[in-house]
Amino acid sequence: MHSTIPASPATVAPQATDWTWLKWGAALVVLAAIVYWPTLNNGFIWDDDAYVQNNVQLRTLDGLKNIWFRLGAVPQYYPLVHTSFWLEYHAWGLYPTGYHLTNLALHIGSAILIWRLLVRLAVPGAWLAAAIFAVHPVAVESVAWVTERKNVLSCALALGSLLAYLSFNPPDDATAKPRSRRSAWGWYALSLVLFLGALLSKTVTASVPAVLLVICWWKRGRISWRDAAPLLPFFAVGLALAYVTVWMEQTHVGAVGPEWDLSFAERTLIAGRALWFYAGKLFFPYPLIFFYHRWTIDSGVWWQYLFPLSAVAVLVVLWLARKRIGRGPLAAALIFGGVLLPALGYFNVYPFRFSFVADHFQYHASIALVALAAAAGAVAFERWTSADSPLRVLAAGGVLLILSAISQERTRAYRDLVTLYEDTLAKNTTSWAARFNLGESLLTQGKPDQGIKEIREAVRLSPEQPWLRTGLASALVTVGQTDEAETEFRQALADPLHDVARADALVRLGVLLAKKGNLDEAIDLFRQAIELRADNSRAIYNYGLALSKRGDSEAGIDEVRRALAITPFDPEAQHGLGAMLSLQGKLAEALVHLEQAVALQPSSAAYREDLGSALFTSGDVEKAGEQLAEAVRIDPKSAKAHYLLGAVLAKRGRHNAAIREFEAALKLDPNLPGAANSLQRARERRGRSTP
Repeated sequence: MHSTIPASPATVAPQATDWTWLKWGAALVVLAAIVYWPTLNNGFIWDDDAYVQNNVQLRTLDGLKNIWFRLGAVPQYYPLVHTSFWLEYHAWGLYPTGYHLTNLALHIGSAILIWRLLVRLAVPGAWLAAAIFAVHPVAVESVAWVTERKNVLSCALALGSLLAYLSFNPPDDATAKPRSRRSAWGWYALSLVLFLGALLSKTVTASVPAVLLVICWWKRGRISWRDAAPLLPFFAVGLALAYVTVWMEQTHVGAVGPEWDLSFAERTLIAGRALWFYAGKLFFPYPLIFFYHRWTIDSGVWWQYLFPLSAVAVLVVLWLARKRIGRGPLAAALIFGGVLLPALGYFNVYPFRFSFVADHFQYHASIALVALAAAAGAVAFERWTSADSPLRVLAAGGVLLILSAISQERTRAYRDLVTLYEDTLAKNTTSWAARFNLGESLLTQGKPDQGIKEIREAVRLSPEQPWLRTGLASALVTVGQTDEAETEFRQALADPLHDVARADALVRLGVLLAKKGNLDEAIDLFRQAIELRADNSRAIYNYGLALSKRGDSEAGIDEVRRALAITPFDPEAQHGLGAMLSLQGKLAEALVHLEQAVALQPSSAAYREDLGSALFTSGDVEKAGEQLAEAVRIDPKSAKAHYLLGAVLAKRGRHNAAIREFEAALKLDPNLPGAANSLQRARERRGRSTP
């Protein structure tokens, strides 16, 4: 009546005798490194712009403070994740290889911790389980995607917390006592700190205390108050931070609307189907898709109930069979389902807009079934083969080789955005999300016809989602088709839209109308957006700009200041306020905001142009030249940057260099105001200065 089948020396990973443990640990490192080495050549993909590339909070010390103490400053309240990005940004900027290398290192660390955890729990096949986790294809999405630092960081910290807690309260011997009270509570404190770190990386790890209770039951066959009481602080902090995540998903990420209007019965159907989907992908990882097909859930269809009912049936069978096969299989199933719970449909998460399942959702949970499968295989080979049989090595090696080959091939799908979406569409032609995102990526690459075509197809695939029409309208604006864009915006607003999506469409249409000179209607649209959400800083900012353009500069400046009070690290608003103040001649205050805009978005040539112009007007010619030279380097096709740099060079008496810049400006824009006259004066001054 064992809680699990006893392990033998042949099936458990080598213990820490001499340097054997180091050899097997190094093998894990090398194995994972070989599989994931191609990711080091990958770039940034979906959501990496919000988390890293355009995340202004990574730029300054104040941004680091906001990451920790200001909800909404970053997409989700995972401050440890964004702190790691902050450190990397200051170490190697926006060089993607560094971010990928960190993800890989954390994944390898988790594999090693899994090995040591399973050895600690005397699970057969511990090293094999860790190796399978290290190279399994379902983990590729978490490792190869920079944004999923959430997964790899939180998993490593959660595993460390589990190991530390097991040193505080060993589950395999109820009578075992630590060597000293001080050391016991030291392990407890370490476990709690690591658990908090895991939560601050991703709150799916709130399941850690529940996992510890399941482990305790697995090993002892019971759970006493003495086992549960020390975990109460874990449960309390886990629930608190989980609530913050749920709130953030709905209020800041946007997990609200008709896609999430599901009954409890429908959510249960999703949960049952998702459990079998994830288990199936672990044992047959093909095909792997970034956006899986979004199931049509119907509580009136009888066969959909088979998924949750069969999942419950499995638990019942494992419970009834626990005395014969041990409690281990049931414990693994409970941990698998429990860790997956936040992603099973009972809570609104933004990716449900595209699909109810995703590979990265089961990164943590997969450990339980992988360990169970490895243990079952190890015990089977121990019973049915001799200790020196080569079949053991061949079978384990074959499994790892197949998984490694699939994973390494899968890493290449994450090379860049276009590659990722093309791979998705090759396997899921109905994915409107992949179509839409591919279209936006092609637009960014300067392929407007192809981009618009893909976005139109996304709208055709999912016409019931008006916000896609808003996206099409925005794309049309970027390619200069403003009249059609206006029609699409108005069509989107004529359809039912959730408040968040409606406010977004109102602001986008307002910006377009303001550019077309229709300031009165634009102002009205901005006001409507603000009424829907009083803290809509984007609407408030554009409202201020429109007021200023209509002639009410003071009111406009007040509104932009109000927008900055809500989002002080918005580079566009900082730049806008600086430009408005500069026009009023308030150069000292304008320079503060223009410099802040450049600090927040140093890659913007336009921001540097305006800062350089203000510096030149204020008399700081040297600093003006530095900013304008950098603007020309960033955007050599900017006629304005060349012209302003020429003015600075002329002021400094460098007439030949000034002439070259004026000529470059006129070549790019022959009608640029002031450029022709400046060129003529520079030539005259050069002539007078020539002996």
